[in-house]
Amino acid sequence: MIIDYFGCSRHAGRPAETKAVKVAQDARVLRTRADVARTALDVLTTEGPDALTHARVAEIARYSKTTLYAHWPSRVDLVAVALEAIGEVPHHERTGGLRTDLVGELKAFRQAVVDRRLDRVLSAMAQWATVEAMAQIRDRINAEGQRPIRAILEQSFDGPALDAAISMLAGVVACPSLMFGTLPDDDVIEAAVDIVLKGADSAAAPD
Repeated sequence: MIIDYFGCSRHAGRPAETKAVKVAQDARVLRTRADVARTALDVLTTEGPDALTHARVAEIARYSKTTLYAHWPSRVDLVAVALEAIGEVPHHERTGGLRTDLVGELKAFRQAVVDRRLDRVLSAMAQWATVEAMAQIRDRINAEGQRPIRAILEQSFDGPALDAAISMLAGVVACPSLMFGTLPDDDVIEAAVDIVLKGADSAAAPD
């Protein structure tokens, strides 16, 4: 037995017990977060942004609305936690060939839109883009998503031309999926890459 400063006895094993309780609590918190993230992403991608409400997520995930509001007070918070369930989007394995790698990366992006319903995610981000918190999430995701294609294009572009090339090529996949609900076929992707690279060659050519 150990006598504490208040004169009360306590078992020597209490610190270990307290640590075990904390570990269990942490595991429960992580499990709750994962459940809510998966459910929110499923609602977002199958039912659309308007259906992503605390009531709907609570109903499907079988948690109380009080719990959801305590940890994710706004719908933007629900979108943010939903994005955690997407995981890392696969990218094209680079070969060193500029055109091959650009085409491959855009095809990987297109496949991610299909497999992970990124069109619904992008639509929600666009819908709430004026919300500061959502804008920060959007910028972070865009930066990460564009990282591979930026690295490829840096072989031939820099400055404003680099940013323009990234926007044009990423837009070949993103814009049709958002505006028309369609995705470009291989010929369109390859044509877009050729147009951008041709522009680079023209800019580098002497007057």
